[in-house]
Amino acid sequence: MTRTILAVLTLALFLPFSALAADWPTKTGDFIARDVAFKSGETLAEVRMHYTTLGTPRRNAKGEIENAVMVLHGTGGSGRNFLVPIFADELYGPGQPLDLATTYVILPDNIGHGGSSKPSDGLRMAFPRYDYDDMVALQHRLLVEGLGVKRLKLILGTSMGCMHAFVWGEAYPGFAERLAPFACNAAPLAGRNRMWRKMALDAIRADPAWMGGNYTTQPLAGLRTVTNLLILAGANPLAQQAQYPTREATEKALEQSFNARIGAIDANDALYYIDASRNYDPSPALEKITVPVLWINSADDFINPPELGLAEQLVKRMPKARFVLIPASTETRGHGTHTAAKFWKADLARLLAQ
Repeated sequence: MTRTILAVLTLALFLPFSALAADWPTKTGDFIARDVAFKSGETLAEVRMHYTTLGTPRRNAKGEIENAVMVLHGTGGSGRNFLVPIFADELYGPGQPLDLATTYVILPDNIGHGGSSKPSDGLRMAFPRYDYDDMVALQHRLLVEGLGVKRLKLILGTSMGCMHAFVWGEAYPGFAERLAPFACNAAPLAGRNRMWRKMALDAIRADPAWMGGNYTTQPLAGLRTVTNLLILAGANPLAQQAQYPTREATEKALEQSFNARIGAIDANDALYYIDASRNYDPSPALEKITVPVLWINSADDFINPPELGLAEQLVKRMPKARFVLIPASTETRGHGTHTAAKFWKADLARLLAQ
């Protein structure tokens, strides 16, 4: 099984379940952004942005695309994460919130991910040290320069994509008519959230086989720690206790999950995309976000624990924002509830009706 197939099956680092991609008609392409300058001061002559689309662009009397929606994936994922049945089958069909008969859906692979430019293409640790602002700027170039989209009906983002939605709302106010950030907070990644990420980064760098990024085989000791941390961070404790009530069942499930994930991770790519959140903090400028916002977290999310109470406070600073906390149950999926559309698609339909 190839790395690409494994990546699709495991649905990115922060999605704690496996599912085959749904059979939806898609088109794929690559946009080449030229002379890209990063916030770090580094540059690349070319950045490849891979993307997947569904549906057909519809143009108004001015020739402008007026039915585009962009969906943004999480850390380590790709646009193809949104072809899985628990997302696509709930949203893309007739009469559903993102009905492809009327909606043009754009699924980018972010820089450092999927089919887009990334360290493992050859530059390794000489690849520019991108951050979330750089990633959003490249998404903007993909839309405007690559696809001719100058306005979006909606940005829906999950996990890292959730954080990107907040960056979008401040960097390009009004470009998207609505924002749907799922599974994040609009605050710096500090405390436990940064700690476990730092543990993952340190594990790779401490592995002698990493060799400063110039490895010939993956540094498996470091990646073992990274993979185990990601499994734990994405877990729903209620569901796990119910599904794996014995030591034997638990350890078998852990082994299966570990084996499915470990082959889909490149160490240098992981260093970059885990650390890209290092300076994320939209909290000082949330008042810039004046479009309708549907912000959803889940109560069983290890990465964004509800007891912090951040969303309830920060949502008040956006005039048209609504926050929803999905209760934990044996049916929710921990952090990965962001992709299980049955839990929130009625709220999404309500947002799109505004």
